[in-house]
Amino acid sequence: MASELFFRGQETHHIINAYTPKPRKPWQNVIRPVRYMLKEKRLVFLFAGIAIASLIFALSPSSRAPSGQGSYSYVNNAIYDSHLPSESTQSHSIARAHRIIYQNRAGIGSLHSGGKIPLGLQRKGLRILVTGGAGFVGSHLVDRLIARGDSVIVVDNFFTGRKENVMHHFGNPRFELIRHDVVEPLLVEVDQIYHLACPASPVHYKHNPVKTIKTNVVGTLNMLGLAKRVGARFLLTSTSEVYGDPLEHPQKETYWGNVNPIGVRSCYDEGKRTAETLTMDYHRGAGVEVRIARIFNTYGPRMCIDDGRVVSNFVAQALRKEPLTVYGDGKQTRSFQFVSDLVEGLMRLMEGEHVGPFNLGNPGEFTMLELAGVVQETIDPNAQIEFRPNTADDPHKRKPDISKAKELLGWEPKVPLRKGLPMMVQDFRQRIFGDHKEDSSSVSSA
Repeated sequence: MASELFFRGQETHHIINAYTPKPRKPWQNVIRPVRYMLKEKRLVFLFAGIAIASLIFALSPSSRAPSGQGSYSYVNNAIYDSHLPSESTQSHSIARAHRIIYQNRAGIGSLHSGGKIPLGLQRKGLRILVTGGAGFVGSHLVDRLIARGDSVIVVDNFFTGRKENVMHHFGNPRFELIRHDVVEPLLVEVDQIYHLACPASPVHYKHNPVKTIKTNVVGTLNMLGLAKRVGARFLLTSTSEVYGDPLEHPQKETYWGNVNPIGVRSCYDEGKRTAETLTMDYHRGAGVEVRIARIFNTYGPRMCIDDGRVVSNFVAQALRKEPLTVYGDGKQTRSFQFVSDLVEGLMRLMEGEHVGPFNLGNPGEFTMLELAGVVQETIDPNAQIEFRPNTADDPHKRKPDISKAKELLGWEPKVPLRKGLPMMVQDFRQRIFGDHKEDSSSVSSA
Protein backbone atom coordinates (compact mmCIF):
# COMPACT_ATOMS: atom_id res chain seq x y z
CA MET A 1 0.00 0.00 0.00
CA ALA A 2 1.53 3.13 -1.19
CA SER A 3 2.00 5.87 1.25
CA GLU A 4 1.77 9.51 0.45
CA LEU A 5 3.73 12.09 2.36
CA PHE A 6 2.47 15.57 2.84
CA PHE A 7 4.73 18.42 3.92
CA ARG A 8 3.33 21.48 5.58
CA GLY A 9 5.58 23.75 3.60
CA GLN A 10 4.29 22.42 0.32
CA GLU A 11 0.65 23.13 1.06
CA THR A 12 -0.75 25.64 -1.44
CA HIS A 13 -1.95 28.98 -0.16
CA HIS A 14 -3.81 31.76 -2.02
CA ILE A 15 -1.56 34.78 -2.13
CA ILE A 16 -3.43 38.01 -1.55
CA ASN A 17 -2.15 41.14 -3.29
CA ALA A 18 -0.45 43.10 -0.59
CA TYR A 19 -0.78 46.56 -2.40
CA THR A 20 -4.05 48.40 -2.06
CA PRO A 21 -4.21 51.94 -3.54
CA LYS A 22 -5.55 54.69 -1.37
CA PRO A 23 -9.01 55.95 -2.23
CA ARG A 24 -8.89 59.02 -4.46
CA LYS A 25 -9.70 62.23 -2.61
CA PRO A 26 -12.46 64.11 -4.48
CA TRP A 27 -11.11 67.59 -3.72
CA GLN A 28 -7.67 66.92 -5.26
CA ASN A 29 -9.00 67.83 -8.74
CA VAL A 30 -9.56 71.35 -7.41
CA ILE A 31 -6.55 71.68 -5.15
CA ARG A 32 -3.90 70.65 -7.69
CA PRO A 33 -4.63 73.41 -10.30
CA VAL A 34 -4.84 76.03 -7.51
CA ARG A 35 -1.57 74.83 -5.99
CA TYR A 36 0.05 74.94 -9.46
CA MET A 37 -1.12 78.53 -10.09
CA LEU A 38 0.09 79.75 -6.68
CA LYS A 39 3.49 78.07 -7.00
CA GLU A 40 6.25 80.44 -8.19
CA LYS A 41 3.78 83.35 -8.45
CA ARG A 42 2.27 82.15 -11.76
CA LEU A 43 -1.04 83.85 -10.95
CA VAL A 44 0.68 87.21 -10.59
CA PHE A 45 2.29 86.87 -14.01
CA LEU A 46 -1.06 85.88 -15.56
CA PHE A 47 -2.81 89.01 -14.29
CA ALA A 48 0.14 91.14 -15.30
CA GLY A 49 -0.09 89.79 -18.87
CA ILE A 50 -3.80 90.51 -19.04
CA ALA A 51 -3.24 94.06 -17.83
CA ILE A 52 -0.49 94.71 -20.39
CA ALA A 53 -2.61 93.33 -23.26
CA SER A 54 -5.60 95.44 -22.21
CA LEU A 55 -3.41 98.55 -22.10
CA ILE A 56 -2.06 97.88 -25.60
CA PHE A 57 -5.56 97.42 -27.07
CA ALA A 58 -6.83 100.54 -25.31
CA LEU A 59 -4.00 102.70 -26.69
CA SER A 60 -4.11 101.26 -30.23
CA PRO A 61 -5.84 103.48 -32.89
CA SER A 62 -9.50 102.74 -33.53
CA SER A 63 -10.41 101.01 -36.77
CA ARG A 64 -12.19 103.22 -39.25
CA ALA A 65 -13.47 102.72 -42.73
CA PRO A 66 -10.97 103.61 -45.44
CA SER A 67 -11.14 107.18 -46.51
CA GLY A 68 -13.28 107.84 -49.51
CA GLN A 69 -15.70 104.99 -48.93
CA GLY A 70 -18.28 107.17 -47.30
CA SER A 71 -18.20 109.84 -49.99
CA TYR A 72 -19.75 109.05 -53.35
CA SER A 73 -18.19 110.65 -56.39
CA TYR A 74 -20.05 108.87 -59.14
CA VAL A 75 -23.47 109.51 -60.58
CA ASN A 76 -25.25 106.67 -58.85
CA ASN A 77 -23.63 107.55 -55.53
CA ALA A 78 -24.91 111.07 -55.91
CA ILE A 79 -28.30 109.54 -56.60
CA TYR A 80 -28.13 107.40 -53.46
CA ASP A 81 -26.97 110.26 -51.24
CA SER A 82 -28.95 113.19 -52.60
CA HIS A 83 -32.15 111.86 -54.07
CA LEU A 84 -33.27 109.05 -51.80
CA PRO A 85 -35.70 110.38 -49.19
CA SER A 86 -35.20 108.97 -45.70
CA GLU A 87 -33.35 105.80 -46.68
CA SER A 88 -31.30 106.43 -43.57
CA THR A 89 -31.45 105.04 -40.10
CA GLN A 90 -33.82 102.09 -40.11
CA SER A 91 -32.85 100.67 -43.50
CA HIS A 92 -29.12 100.98 -42.90
CA SER A 93 -29.41 99.42 -39.44
CA ILE A 94 -31.29 96.44 -40.85
CA ALA A 95 -28.76 95.99 -43.65
CA ARG A 96 -25.89 96.30 -41.18
CA ALA A 97 -27.45 93.68 -38.90
CA HIS A 98 -27.93 91.29 -41.80
CA ARG A 99 -24.35 91.83 -42.90
CA ILE A 100 -22.95 91.15 -39.43
CA ILE A 101 -24.92 87.89 -39.25
CA TYR A 102 -23.52 86.75 -42.58
CA GLN A 103 -19.96 87.75 -41.78
CA ASN A 104 -20.00 86.04 -38.39
CA ARG A 105 -21.31 82.91 -40.04
CA ALA A 106 -18.63 83.07 -42.73
CA GLY A 107 -15.89 83.81 -40.20
CA ILE A 108 -14.98 87.07 -41.85
CA GLY A 109 -15.09 89.46 -38.91
CA SER A 110 -17.13 92.46 -38.00
CA LEU A 111 -17.91 95.71 -39.69
CA HIS A 112 -16.01 98.95 -39.09
CA SER A 113 -17.86 100.23 -36.06
CA GLY A 114 -15.37 102.81 -34.84
CA GLY A 115 -14.60 100.69 -31.75
CA LYS A 116 -11.26 99.39 -30.58
CA ILE A 117 -10.22 96.07 -32.11
CA PRO A 118 -6.83 94.37 -32.08
CA LEU A 119 -4.45 95.26 -34.88
CA GLY A 120 -4.37 92.56 -37.52
CA LEU A 121 -8.00 91.62 -36.85
CA GLN A 122 -9.55 94.53 -38.71
CA ARG A 123 -12.39 93.53 -41.02
CA LYS A 124 -11.61 92.69 -44.61
CA GLY A 125 -14.37 93.26 -47.17
CA LEU A 126 -16.08 90.42 -48.94
CA ARG A 127 -14.87 89.19 -52.31
CA ILE A 128 -17.86 89.39 -54.63
CA LEU A 129 -18.44 88.24 -58.23
CA VAL A 130 -20.96 90.19 -60.30
CA THR A 131 -21.84 88.61 -63.64
CA GLY A 132 -23.14 91.19 -66.08
CA GLY A 133 -21.50 93.81 -63.88
CA ALA A 134 -20.83 96.22 -66.76
CA GLY A 135 -24.52 96.46 -67.60
CA PHE A 136 -27.19 98.88 -66.47
CA VAL A 137 -28.15 97.38 -63.11
CA GLY A 138 -24.85 95.56 -62.57
CA SER A 139 -22.71 98.68 -62.76
CA HIS A 140 -24.80 100.47 -60.13
CA LEU A 141 -24.55 97.41 -57.90
CA VAL A 142 -20.76 97.37 -58.36
CA ASP A 143 -20.59 101.03 -57.30
CA ARG A 144 -22.45 100.28 -54.07
CA LEU A 145 -20.31 97.24 -53.25
CA ILE A 146 -17.05 99.10 -53.91
CA ALA A 147 -18.24 102.03 -51.79
CA ARG A 148 -19.05 99.58 -48.98
CA GLY A 149 -15.46 98.35 -48.94
CA ASP A 150 -15.80 95.02 -50.75
CA SER A 151 -13.58 93.63 -53.50
CA VAL A 152 -15.52 93.11 -56.71
CA ILE A 153 -14.84 90.94 -59.75
CA VAL A 154 -16.97 91.91 -62.77
CA VAL A 155 -17.55 89.32 -65.48
CA ASP A 156 -19.17 90.56 -68.69
CA ASN A 157 -19.07 89.70 -72.40
CA PHE A 158 -20.13 93.28 -73.31
CA PHE A 159 -23.09 92.22 -75.44
CA THR A 160 -25.25 94.81 -73.69
CA GLY A 161 -22.75 95.97 -71.04
CA ARG A 162 -20.39 98.90 -71.58
CA LYS A 163 -16.88 99.46 -70.25
CA GLU A 164 -17.81 103.09 -69.71
CA ASN A 165 -20.20 102.01 -66.96
CA VAL A 166 -17.34 100.75 -64.78
CA MET A 167 -14.41 102.72 -66.16
CA HIS A 168 -14.29 104.98 -63.11
CA HIS A 169 -13.15 101.95 -61.07
CA PHE A 170 -10.11 101.25 -63.23
CA GLY A 171 -7.01 101.53 -61.07
CA ASN A 172 -8.89 100.60 -57.90
CA PRO A 173 -7.07 97.61 -56.37
CA ARG A 174 -10.40 96.24 -55.13
CA PHE A 175 -11.88 96.09 -58.65
CA GLU A 176 -11.26 93.50 -61.36
CA LEU A 177 -12.84 93.23 -64.82
CA ILE A 178 -12.88 89.98 -66.80
CA ARG A 179 -14.21 89.73 -70.35
CA HIS A 180 -15.91 86.37 -70.22
CA ASP A 181 -19.14 84.67 -71.31
CA VAL A 182 -20.85 82.80 -68.48
CA VAL A 183 -21.83 79.95 -70.79
CA GLU A 184 -18.17 78.95 -70.42
CA PRO A 185 -16.98 77.68 -67.02
CA LEU A 186 -15.15 80.06 -64.70
CA LEU A 187 -13.23 79.43 -61.49
CA VAL A 188 -12.59 82.25 -59.02
CA GLU A 189 -12.50 82.31 -55.24
CA VAL A 190 -15.36 84.49 -53.97
CA ASP A 191 -17.72 84.82 -51.01
CA GLN A 192 -20.84 85.91 -52.91
CA ILE A 193 -22.10 85.71 -56.50
CA TYR A 194 -24.62 88.16 -57.94
CA HIS A 195 -25.76 86.51 -61.18
CA LEU A 196 -27.13 89.26 -63.43
CA ALA A 197 -25.73 88.11 -66.78
CA CYS A 198 -28.48 87.98 -69.44
CA PRO A 199 -29.88 90.43 -71.97
CA ALA A 200 -33.04 91.84 -70.44
CA SER A 201 -34.66 93.98 -73.12
CA PRO A 202 -36.84 92.55 -75.92
CA VAL A 203 -34.60 93.95 -78.65
CA HIS A 204 -31.55 92.20 -77.21
CA TYR A 205 -32.97 88.87 -76.05
CA LYS A 206 -34.90 88.40 -79.32
CA HIS A 207 -31.75 89.12 -81.34
CA ASN A 208 -30.39 85.62 -80.64
CA PRO A 209 -33.02 83.62 -78.74
CA VAL A 210 -30.94 80.43 -78.60
CA LYS A 211 -28.04 82.36 -77.07
CA THR A 212 -30.48 83.96 -74.59
CA ILE A 213 -31.77 80.64 -73.29
CA LYS A 214 -28.22 79.23 -73.20
CA THR A 215 -27.19 82.17 -71.03
CA ASN A 216 -30.13 81.58 -68.71
CA VAL A 217 -29.63 77.82 -68.44
CA VAL A 218 -25.96 76.99 -69.07
CA GLY A 219 -24.72 80.26 -67.59
CA THR A 220 -26.77 79.74 -64.44
CA LEU A 221 -25.56 76.14 -64.20
CA ASN A 222 -21.94 77.30 -64.40
CA MET A 223 -22.39 79.94 -61.72
CA LEU A 224 -24.27 77.55 -59.41
CA GLY A 225 -21.49 75.02 -59.90
CA LEU A 226 -18.97 77.68 -58.96
CA ALA A 227 -20.97 78.61 -55.86
CA LYS A 228 -21.09 74.97 -54.82
CA ARG A 229 -17.36 74.50 -55.42
CA VAL A 230 -16.14 77.53 -53.47
CA GLY A 231 -18.95 77.71 -50.88
CA ALA A 232 -20.27 81.09 -52.05
CA ARG A 233 -23.74 82.50 -51.52
CA PHE A 234 -25.57 82.83 -54.86
CA LEU A 235 -28.19 85.41 -55.87
CA LEU A 236 -30.19 84.95 -59.08
CA THR A 237 -31.77 88.00 -60.66
CA SER A 238 -34.92 86.58 -62.18
CA THR A 239 -37.66 88.67 -63.71
CA SER A 240 -41.33 89.56 -63.53
CA GLU A 241 -41.57 87.94 -66.98
CA VAL A 242 -41.88 84.57 -65.20
CA TYR A 243 -45.50 85.62 -64.55
CA GLY A 244 -46.11 86.02 -68.31
CA ASP A 245 -49.42 87.72 -69.10
CA PRO A 246 -50.74 87.40 -65.55
CA LEU A 247 -54.27 86.41 -64.64
CA GLU A 248 -53.63 87.55 -61.06
CA HIS A 249 -53.26 91.25 -60.23
CA PRO A 250 -51.12 92.36 -58.49
CA GLN A 251 -48.71 89.45 -58.77
CA LYS A 252 -47.58 87.64 -55.63
CA GLU A 253 -44.57 85.34 -55.42
CA THR A 254 -46.92 82.37 -55.00
CA TYR A 255 -48.46 82.95 -58.45
CA TRP A 256 -47.14 80.41 -60.99
CA GLY A 257 -47.70 82.58 -64.04
CA ASN A 258 -49.31 82.43 -67.46
CA VAL A 259 -46.48 82.04 -69.97
CA ASN A 260 -46.52 81.05 -73.63
CA PRO A 261 -43.75 78.42 -73.82
CA ILE A 262 -43.37 78.70 -77.62
CA GLY A 263 -43.75 82.44 -78.11
CA VAL A 264 -41.14 84.94 -79.29
CA ARG A 265 -40.49 86.01 -75.67
CA SER A 266 -40.23 82.49 -74.27
CA CYS A 267 -36.44 82.34 -74.70
CA TYR A 268 -36.29 84.91 -71.90
CA ASP A 269 -39.45 84.03 -69.93
CA GLU A 270 -38.92 80.28 -69.85
CA GLY A 271 -35.17 80.69 -69.58
CA LYS A 272 -35.58 82.60 -66.32
CA ARG A 273 -38.14 80.08 -65.04
CA THR A 274 -35.63 77.31 -65.73
CA ALA A 275 -32.90 79.31 -64.00
CA GLU A 276 -35.10 79.53 -60.90
CA THR A 277 -35.66 75.77 -61.06
CA LEU A 278 -31.92 75.09 -61.24
CA THR A 279 -31.26 77.48 -58.37
CA MET A 280 -33.73 75.74 -56.08
CA ASP A 281 -32.49 72.28 -57.11
CA TYR A 282 -28.92 73.25 -56.18
CA HIS A 283 -30.24 74.61 -52.90
CA ARG A 284 -32.22 71.50 -52.00
CA GLY A 285 -29.87 68.92 -53.47
CA ALA A 286 -26.40 70.36 -52.94
CA GLY A 287 -26.94 72.69 -49.98
CA VAL A 288 -25.92 75.83 -51.90
CA GLU A 289 -27.02 79.07 -50.20
CA VAL A 290 -29.23 80.82 -52.76
CA ARG A 291 -31.39 83.92 -53.10
CA ILE A 292 -33.92 84.66 -55.86
CA ALA A 293 -35.09 88.15 -56.85
CA ARG A 294 -37.85 88.76 -59.39
CA ILE A 295 -37.14 92.19 -60.84
CA PHE A 296 -39.88 94.39 -62.26
CA ASN A 297 -39.41 97.26 -64.72
CA THR A 298 -36.41 99.37 -63.72
CA TYR A 299 -35.11 102.65 -65.14
CA GLY A 300 -32.28 105.07 -64.49
CA PRO A 301 -28.92 106.32 -65.78
CA ARG A 302 -26.81 103.93 -67.90
CA MET A 303 -29.76 102.22 -69.53
CA CYS A 304 -29.07 101.21 -73.11
CA ILE A 305 -30.45 103.78 -75.53
CA ASP A 306 -33.02 102.34 -77.98
CA ASP A 307 -33.13 98.97 -76.26
CA GLY A 308 -36.84 98.54 -76.81
CA ARG A 309 -37.91 99.12 -73.21
CA VAL A 310 -40.64 101.68 -72.91
CA VAL A 311 -38.93 104.21 -70.60
CA SER A 312 -35.71 104.36 -72.60
CA ASN A 313 -37.69 104.51 -75.85
CA PHE A 314 -39.83 107.43 -74.69
CA VAL A 315 -36.90 109.40 -73.25
CA ALA A 316 -34.69 108.96 -76.32
CA GLN A 317 -37.53 109.82 -78.69
CA ALA A 318 -38.54 112.94 -76.75
CA LEU A 319 -34.93 114.18 -76.66
CA ARG A 320 -34.59 113.65 -80.42
CA LYS A 321 -37.90 115.46 -81.07
CA GLU A 322 -39.44 112.24 -82.41
CA PRO A 323 -43.00 111.00 -81.74
CA LEU A 324 -43.41 108.76 -78.70
CA THR A 325 -44.35 105.31 -80.00
CA VAL A 326 -47.14 103.65 -78.02
CA TYR A 327 -47.89 100.04 -78.91
CA GLY A 328 -51.52 98.96 -78.83
CA ASP A 329 -54.08 101.24 -77.20
CA GLY A 330 -51.63 102.41 -74.50
CA LYS A 331 -53.81 101.09 -71.67
CA GLN A 332 -51.47 98.25 -70.70
CA THR A 333 -49.84 98.96 -67.34
CA ARG A 334 -46.34 98.70 -65.93
CA SER A 335 -44.63 99.57 -62.63
CA PHE A 336 -41.34 101.47 -62.70
CA GLN A 337 -38.68 101.44 -59.99
CA PHE A 338 -35.54 103.57 -59.95
CA VAL A 339 -32.27 101.64 -60.17
CA SER A 340 -31.01 102.71 -56.74
CA ASP A 341 -34.09 101.17 -55.11
CA LEU A 342 -33.45 97.89 -56.91
CA VAL A 343 -29.79 97.80 -55.88
CA GLU A 344 -30.78 98.36 -52.25
CA GLY A 345 -33.24 95.49 -52.49
CA LEU A 346 -30.69 93.12 -54.04
CA MET A 347 -28.14 93.85 -51.33
CA ARG A 348 -30.67 93.36 -48.55
CA LEU A 349 -31.77 90.08 -50.08
CA MET A 350 -28.17 88.84 -50.35
CA GLU A 351 -27.31 89.79 -46.77
CA GLY A 352 -30.59 88.48 -45.36
CA GLU A 353 -31.50 84.95 -44.35
CA HIS A 354 -34.43 84.31 -46.71
CA VAL A 355 -34.21 82.38 -49.97
CA GLY A 356 -37.14 83.96 -51.76
CA PRO A 357 -38.28 84.45 -54.41
CA PHE A 358 -38.94 88.13 -53.69
CA ASN A 359 -40.69 90.64 -55.94
CA LEU A 360 -38.52 93.75 -56.26
CA GLY A 361 -40.45 96.50 -57.96
CA ASN A 362 -42.45 99.65 -57.46
CA PRO A 363 -46.16 98.99 -56.89
CA GLY A 364 -47.02 102.38 -58.41
CA GLU A 365 -48.87 101.47 -61.62
CA PHE A 366 -48.86 103.55 -64.81
CA THR A 367 -50.51 103.02 -68.18
CA MET A 368 -48.30 103.63 -71.21
CA LEU A 369 -50.23 106.80 -71.96
CA GLU A 370 -49.68 108.06 -68.40
CA LEU A 371 -45.96 107.34 -68.72
CA ALA A 372 -45.86 109.21 -72.01
CA GLY A 373 -47.49 112.16 -70.23
CA VAL A 374 -44.81 112.17 -67.53
CA VAL A 375 -42.08 112.10 -70.20
CA GLN A 376 -43.75 115.04 -71.96
CA GLU A 377 -43.86 117.00 -68.69
CA THR A 378 -40.17 116.27 -68.02
CA ILE A 379 -38.68 116.79 -71.49
CA ASP A 380 -40.98 118.28 -74.12
CA PRO A 381 -44.66 119.16 -73.58
CA ASN A 382 -45.09 119.35 -77.37
CA ALA A 383 -43.93 115.78 -78.03
CA GLN A 384 -46.37 113.87 -80.19
CA ILE A 385 -47.67 110.35 -79.52
CA GLU A 386 -47.76 107.78 -82.31
CA PHE A 387 -49.74 104.54 -81.98
CA ARG A 388 -48.47 101.27 -83.47
CA PRO A 389 -49.73 97.65 -83.44
CA ASN A 390 -48.93 95.83 -80.23
CA THR A 391 -46.15 93.23 -80.06
CA ALA A 392 -46.80 89.51 -79.56
CA ASP A 393 -47.30 88.17 -76.01
CA ASP A 394 -47.08 91.65 -74.50
CA PRO A 395 -48.49 91.49 -70.94
CA HIS A 396 -51.55 93.65 -70.38
CA LYS A 397 -50.91 94.32 -66.68
CA ARG A 398 -47.84 94.19 -64.51
CA LYS A 399 -47.77 95.25 -60.85
CA PRO A 400 -45.80 93.63 -58.02
CA ASP A 401 -47.10 92.70 -54.61
CA ILE A 402 -44.08 93.57 -52.42
CA SER A 403 -45.60 92.78 -49.02
CA LYS A 404 -43.16 89.87 -48.61
CA ALA A 405 -40.13 92.10 -49.25
CA LYS A 406 -41.50 94.72 -46.86
CA GLU A 407 -42.01 92.20 -44.08
CA LEU A 408 -38.88 90.04 -44.40
CA LEU A 409 -36.34 92.45 -45.94
CA GLY A 410 -37.59 95.77 -44.61
CA TRP A 411 -37.43 97.04 -48.19
CA GLU A 412 -39.66 99.21 -50.32
CA PRO A 413 -38.91 101.65 -53.16
CA LYS A 414 -38.33 105.29 -52.21
CA VAL A 415 -37.86 107.20 -55.48
CA PRO A 416 -41.07 108.18 -57.31
CA LEU A 417 -41.14 108.28 -61.11
CA ARG A 418 -41.28 112.06 -61.32
CA LYS A 419 -38.13 112.38 -59.21
CA GLY A 420 -36.10 109.60 -60.83
CA LEU A 421 -36.93 110.33 -64.46
CA PRO A 422 -35.07 113.70 -64.63
CA MET A 423 -31.84 111.97 -63.55
CA MET A 424 -32.22 109.46 -66.35
CA VAL A 425 -33.01 112.26 -68.82
CA GLN A 426 -29.81 114.07 -67.85
CA ASP A 427 -27.75 110.93 -68.52
CA PHE A 428 -29.47 110.27 -71.87
CA ARG A 429 -29.09 113.88 -72.97
CA GLN A 430 -25.34 113.79 -72.35
CA ARG A 431 -24.89 110.47 -74.11
CA ILE A 432 -27.07 111.34 -77.11
CA PHE A 433 -25.79 114.85 -77.70
CA GLY A 434 -22.32 114.58 -76.09
CA ASP A 435 -23.16 117.43 -73.72
CA HIS A 436 -20.42 116.63 -71.17
CA LYS A 437 -19.80 119.10 -68.38
CA GLU A 438 -16.56 117.64 -67.00
CA ASP A 439 -18.15 117.53 -63.57
CA SER A 440 -16.89 114.71 -61.35
CA SER A 441 -20.34 114.27 -59.85
CA SER A 442 -22.20 114.38 -63.17
CA VAL A 443 -23.47 111.50 -65.22
CA SER A 444 -20.53 111.86 -67.63
CA SER A 445 -18.49 109.70 -65.24
CA ALA A 446 -20.99 106.91 -65.90
